[in-house]
Amino acid sequence: MQKTAVITGGAHGIGKATALAFQHEHVKVHIMDRTPGDWFVGDAGSKEDLERFARDVISKSGHVDYLINNVPPLMQGISSCTYESFSQALAVGITSAFYLSQLFLPYFAEDACIINISSSRDRMSQPQTESYAAAKGGISALTHAMAVSLAGRVRVNSISPGWINAGEDKITGEDALQQPVGRVGRPEDIAELILFLCSDKAGFITGENICVDGGMTRLMVYHGEHGWTYKPSL
Repeated sequence: MQKTAVITGGAHGIGKATALAFQHEHVKVHIMDRTPGDWFVGDAGSKEDLERFARDVISKSGHVDYLINNVPPLMQGISSCTYESFSQALAVGITSAFYLSQLFLPYFAEDACIINISSSRDRMSQPQTESYAAAKGGISALTHAMAVSLAGRVRVNSISPGWINAGEDKITGEDALQQPVGRVGRPEDIAELILFLCSDKAGFITGENICVDGGMTRLMVYHGEHGWTYKPSL
């Protein structure tokens, strides 16, 4: 029986690279994205759209082997983010992952896997990014909770990417050199890890959050080091 993967936010960046990687392995891929295209067009923040998407997947494939909750939430800060926008960010970034997992629960195949895409911002922040950071922190915690609840049925892990360049232009200079590995990440870096975590080779891994950021969260930065000078905000 052909394996089936479900990817939210699969039209661009990490989601697109993951879809292509699964297709290369002859896995049937179902994509949900807001961008118009040859996939299910819908809003991950809408309960009705998630239900329609789940019905569409099951009607076409009958089961799910891999669920990749990748759709990114809105990034706004405490100075400007409204109650409604913050709630929508959590709906897209956390609730959609929980609800799709729940909707597919009766249809997960044996040895199924859920991969939640978090962010290195689940542990560090820039100013004015509260809605995104809250959603990414929440999905990291949701991961270990679901891993325990679904033990023996579905393995659940999350990945926290750092700076991933999904654009056409190559990023060079200081932006690349500040990364301990000497470059910015690529969507394929995350897609390859997703495929590994979904494979039998990762059969002893569940409930984990793996940070893939070129070492940036391990780099200690002090005033006067690495060419950096602290300048307080006014």
